[in-house]
Amino acid sequence: MPVSLSRQSSQTLTQQLAERLAERIRMHLLPAGTRLPSVRESARQQGVSPYTVVAAYDLLQAQGLVEARPQRGFFVRDLAQKPLAGQAAPAAAASKAGLPMGIPPGTRINASMLIRGMFVESVDGKPQPGAGVLPAEWLDAGFLAAAMRKVSSGRALRDSLVRYGEPMGDGRLREALSRRLLHLGIAAMPAQIMTTMGATQALDIVSRALLQPGDPVMVEEPGWAVEYARLAAMGMRVLPVPRGPEGPDLAVMQRYCETLAPKLYVSVSVLHNPTGYSLSAASAHEVLQLAQRYGFYVVEDDTYSHIAPEHAPRVTVLDRLQRSIYVGGFAKVLVPNWRIGYLAAPPELVERLLDTKLLSTLSSPTPMEQALALCMEQGQLRRHAERLRRRLSLARTRSVALAQKAGCRFVAEPAGLFGWVDTGVDTEALAQRLLDEGYLIAPGAMFHASRRPSTCMRINFATTQEAGFWRVFGRVIATP
Repeated sequence: MPVSLSRQSSQTLTQQLAERLAERIRMHLLPAGTRLPSVRESARQQGVSPYTVVAAYDLLQAQGLVEARPQRGFFVRDLAQKPLAGQAAPAAAASKAGLPMGIPPGTRINASMLIRGMFVESVDGKPQPGAGVLPAEWLDAGFLAAAMRKVSSGRALRDSLVRYGEPMGDGRLREALSRRLLHLGIAAMPAQIMTTMGATQALDIVSRALLQPGDPVMVEEPGWAVEYARLAAMGMRVLPVPRGPEGPDLAVMQRYCETLAPKLYVSVSVLHNPTGYSLSAASAHEVLQLAQRYGFYVVEDDTYSHIAPEHAPRVTVLDRLQRSIYVGGFAKVLVPNWRIGYLAAPPELVERLLDTKLLSTLSSPTPMEQALALCMEQGQLRRHAERLRRRLSLARTRSVALAQKAGCRFVAEPAGLFGWVDTGVDTEALAQRLLDEGYLIAPGAMFHASRRPSTCMRINFATTQEAGFWRVFGRVIATP
């Protein structure tokens, strides 16, 4: 399986690996049905980073040469079969790119690749600048295990195992969430709150309940790449709205409302991803005026609320959940694998949203929700979040200094988990070269609804506070 790769080649390691494997597949040296080595095993064999392998496998899949089978890995496809949906035939793909057969057009880091990167540890333990989460060691909260043991003892465990959970979510947790939201200034009764499998599922439930394929949805730009991909996969028409320091471009929103009648506006109002901007009260007020006038709902994704100023302006605070829906979660500050999220909605939408949840997941896991409720009641989550904010503040100071020393300019005032930096070079091309060095970055192109070249990249302050990455970054930038 090992193939010959060269770091002196004009091609990236990703391109070389994909090309060599493509040649073997077309020559039937890797026959149909062959399982490719796992990402980690292939990285070890080739002496490259897992991210290089992920990118190479993605290229092979895009060319229709391999297919991904959930929980099993990547398998060589029968070249006599017609391409899978969304894939071009191998010859057509190469012809369209103006390249000879077997030469992939280059790696384009996308939303799914960033997500997959979350599940792949670096071979040599390098922190990843493009990561969307805090380091695992920051999230080691022993109080969660203690709470889980307490709620899972005796009859309580048996009852939770032999019955479905409450459709709306555990009542004790929804009470705790109601108190949490009231502390932020959002009056939401427990009956308006529904738990979900993470904040991403909450967003998905809202979209499926309120939209039909082809409906226009306003999203922020730059914005969360996964949200663009999710809405596009559902067949929605994505309407990008430029996001500035104070909030969205209201003139653009007005034009969309007058001509296209959008159904939703999805916003990360506090500690916006990727810029770190937070919405001003004046901008929030004007967004709500547009929502009232044109009849769309505002979906406020407050994923970063636990590391944000508690009384930052929020649309749902001003609106009192009339034309707005609040979405939150805990994956950023607690164990991500628990996948506990929630939404708070206007009373008239609750039944529609619940029906959508029931059709997808029935209910959510009661023991984990009860354990989280206990941690919230006892103040452990609040104290943990305070520690994270202090630690992140120190990391942000170090990361900003290193980035500026490396010649980067911050487009937005550094805040929260992410920094939006201008590198002065095309970051999509830079991403390919840094992959070969074992670093996965988040290039600016993927934070735009219609992908276009960008010199910006998003960095994670928690994973870019060490000088090692920036030394490699400087060397790659300086190399023609």
